[in-house]
Amino acid sequence: MWFANGTALQVFDTSDTSRNSIPPPLYIQDVVAEHKTYGGNANIWFPAGTRDLQIDYTALSFKSPQKVAFRYRLEGRDNTWQDAGSRRQAFYTDLPPGHYRFRVIASNNDGVWNEQGAMLAFSIAPAWYRTKIFQLACILFAVLLVWTIHRVRVRQVAQAIGARFDERLAERTRIARDLHDTLLQTIQGSKLVADDALESSSDPARMRKALEQLSAWLQQAGQEVRAALNSLRVSATTTNDLAAALKRVLETTPIHSLASTISVSGDVRDIHPIVRDEVYRVGYEAIRNAHAHSGGTHLTVQLRYTDDLLLRIADDGMGADASTFSDGKEGHYGLKGMRERAGRIGAKLNIVSDATRGTEVCLIVPGKIAFHNGKTPRSWTIRGLLRPGRSD
Repeated sequence: MWFANGTALQVFDTSDTSRNSIPPPLYIQDVVAEHKTYGGNANIWFPAGTRDLQIDYTALSFKSPQKVAFRYRLEGRDNTWQDAGSRRQAFYTDLPPGHYRFRVIASNNDGVWNEQGAMLAFSIAPAWYRTKIFQLACILFAVLLVWTIHRVRVRQVAQAIGARFDERLAERTRIARDLHDTLLQTIQGSKLVADDALESSSDPARMRKALEQLSAWLQQAGQEVRAALNSLRVSATTTNDLAAALKRVLETTPIHSLASTISVSGDVRDIHPIVRDEVYRVGYEAIRNAHAHSGGTHLTVQLRYTDDLLLRIADDGMGADASTFSDGKEGHYGLKGMRERAGRIGAKLNIVSDATRGTEVCLIVPGKIAFHNGKTPRSWTIRGLLRPGRSD
């Protein structure tokens, strides 16, 4: 069959109807990643952050190239073959880091497929925060953090329990020292009086005098025991009236009783229970020392509510030298305990003594710590974390 037009003569031999059995060869030409062109060589390593890819491929068919059909598949991303028709490009967006293998096959004009096709292997590097080493480090850090928090919490609980135990032990040790300094001495003196009376049992007058002295000393011993028990059981934490608690101390102190006055000035405010108890203990020790050692006639107790809380205890007896107040007497721990209690609540303790004007004890507690607002002061929390085992 001949066909003629204005420019050419075309011939078609109807006897030549053979089928095209040659599969078209395929080639991967280029790979474009983030506007950068790479060759079609296998095993390309793309840097971290690469997300968009364009893969250009082609098939050679001179008989009828427009009828060549393509299929491709990206192993690691596509689950099935993708029919591309005659399109010679594959596009991928938002590819995660990993290893991939791109395969493409094609068929000629008669539908003969090149099943072997062409292959391109490439990898996309992960960002540093997506590497396995970093993920493993995060897991180890999380485990270490949980373990550290657990250890710190266990240590805090142990230190808190230890602090409570030390605090209770210190208080009972102080009471034991008080009993040794007062009650035991009174009992020993009573024994000496009784022994002396037994040696002269034939003298009724001397016996009577000894029994009277023994009765007085036993009465004093009972008062000392009552005072010691009162210091253990009576706490200013049971009431907001600190003045009333100090007044009870004045009424139950038996040794060399002084004429005492107590005054309260300023608007009475609610005091934090911990501060209240520590101030009460300092005042108790100061009042007891004045009765036991001053030898004076009058004792003044002042409680002042201003911006700060002030407790002043002064007597008109004989003062002591500076070394006694700085170092304390050997075997006595009252002054040391007062200073430790003051330091625990952030208070300032001043002790002034003069041989002619007696001794004055002044305790000043900052108002932001002393006056109760329903919250524990932050300084206590920090101090508790840094020095949780401290006790007086």
